[in-house]
Amino acid sequence: MFEVKRASAVDADSILEITKQAFAKYIELAGIKDTAALHESKEDILNDIENKMVYVAYMNGEVVGSVRIEVRDDNTAYLSRFGVSDKHQNHGIGKAIMNAASADMMAMGIKYVELHTASKAASLVKFYYGRGFYVDSTTKDKGYTRALMRKDYE
Repeated sequence: MFEVKRASAVDADSILEITKQAFAKYIELAGIKDTAALHESKEDILNDIENKMVYVAYMNGEVVGSVRIEVRDDNTAYLSRFGVSDKHQNHGIGKAIMNAASADMMAMGIKYVELHTASKAASLVKFYYGRGFYVDSTTKDKGYTRALMRKDYE
């Protein structure tokens, strides 16, 4: 069994490891060479834990997934750096992390949450569709086609 909770500073090393693992897979799925997530430092993660809503999933005392959410001034949110460790995928951990984050955002009165994902990464797009997101637009601002996905709470 696993538990989802807000991250603390002690989780930073594990979040860094999961992020690097998840985004190594992301660049493969997206057919790209690199992404900023692969160059994060522990200090970047500690800053996010301090300033964003950061969730982790624990299984047997080990962090196995995480996500970060920035709440914007206009009462909307942006979700980033979502990942579950390779050996713990397809066990409902990602769904549980997203459900916990969604419940908190709904309780906070967030209007909607957005995220970007590679439009070529069909498994990711399908996962987000299953969580109530839809493609709002696409962009090539990072050199490849990314879908801006959105989930409305109002």
